Amino acid sequence: MSTLLIQGGLLVDTEWTRHADILVDGPKIVQIANKISEESLPPETEIVQADGLCVLPGLIDAHTHYHLVSRGTETADSFEEGSKVAAFGGVTTVVDFGDDDKKGDLKACAKARLKEMQKEMAIDFSLHQGVYSYRPGVEKELKELKKAGISTIKIFTTYKNVGYLIDNPNELKALFSICKELNMMVCVHCEDDALVTKISDEWKGTYLAKDHADLRPSEVEAKGIETVAKIALELDMDLYVVHLSSKKGLDVIRDFRDKGLNVLVETTPHYLFLDRSKLEGEKGPLYVMTPPLRTKEDNLALQEALINGEIQVVATDHCTFTYEQKLESDDCRYIFPGIPGTEEMLPLLNTFAFNHGAFGLSQVVNLLSTGPAKAFGLYPQKGNLRPGADADFVLFDPDESWTITNDEIHSAAKYSAYDGFEVTGRVKATYLRGRLIMSENVYLGLNGDGLFIKQKKVHQQIPYWK
Repeated sequence: MSTLLIQGGLLVDTEWTRHADILVDGPKIVQIANKISEESLPPETEIVQADGLCVLPGLIDAHTHYHLVSRGTETADSFEEGSKVAAFGGVTTVVDFGDDDKKGDLKACAKARLKEMQKEMAIDFSLHQGVYSYRPGVEKELKELKKAGISTIKIFTTYKNVGYLIDNPNELKALFSICKELNMMVCVHCEDDALVTKISDEWKGTYLAKDHADLRPSEVEAKGIETVAKIALELDMDLYVVHLSSKKGLDVIRDFRDKGLNVLVETTPHYLFLDRSKLEGEKGPLYVMTPPLRTKEDNLALQEALINGEIQVVATDHCTFTYEQKLESDDCRYIFPGIPGTEEMLPLLNTFAFNHGAFGLSQVVNLLSTGPAKAFGLYPQKGNLRPGADADFVLFDPDESWTITNDEIHSAAKYSAYDGFEVTGRVKATYLRGRLIMSENVYLGLNGDGLFIKQKKVHQQIPYWK
């Protein structure tokens, strides 16, 4: 077992910040103290000086789509490439997605996805399991899924055309009821399919990238949230809304919270910092994703909610296609949807905190590490700097200024949606379970070294800043 001592860094946890040393034995943190004497350690102990750097718990990107087979092709970032991107961004764990083949065995679907991930993932991983139909025996399927270590499911309120939508309200409520009984988290992509279809059927305009925002407007998201929130409120159960994109959707969430519903909210850097003007022009297809980019007013509303503690998780919805793939079509109905984001997540959020001044690095850690770890049952193994936790941590320079460019980013997409953004804060090194996987722009991850992290009790209380 190897021993590692990180000396002199500023340790930043969700609830405290302190200058201290951190001692690692094998894959675990074993001691944190103001000063740990080198004389008491084995002679082969590796000592790393972290003076001037922050030590953060490894980040968790709770919404990724690595190696996604979609629309007759595969995403640009495989599990191997996704791991590399993550390491450069200080991300040591991702929560990806398993599809439902509707054959009546969700556990088998999840295991097939996990088997694929295990071969190439160089960072740790967990899974949200998609559920795309209600059928006899689904309760037994969910029980077996939970026994296998997956306690969160993903559903859609749209995409009926590709078979993702459970459109019978009684069946949807029955699924929610089972999940409540089993203490499983329901994560929802919220866009109302009937309203999407109505808008599409009545549409008389063009289908350029810029039109995508009008074909799936914020009203569609708000209506989708309302549908599932009513069910969750009636059943007195928690709800998790993925990639919130709009002020209208936020207002619906506020309304249901006032009625007593506990809604966990996830948003993404692109809904915080990019607006629909990016969809204009020849390069507009590069910025097509679903839900679409909104207005600057929506950006500001979500930023305010972030500051107020109304958003619990920031994740990326990392779903990459190459520059060439994205520009193959200028018809928004056929443009491959999705953008990179895992690598850029931390510097973007740190820059926002740095520039705004309303919250500090501890809240950034809560949004990018502790919050998702608690929401999805990975805490306290992940998401904190405390003895007994996995030795996942990031050496981070919070003051280094640099510019995100297409050449700086390591995604196989070969572009960044944030090209040209001036940011503050840079990852200098990333450790996974005590092993260095990235240092000074050199990737050291090993294919197959990532582990599946089982989800334990989901949704532990997430601290709020008010």
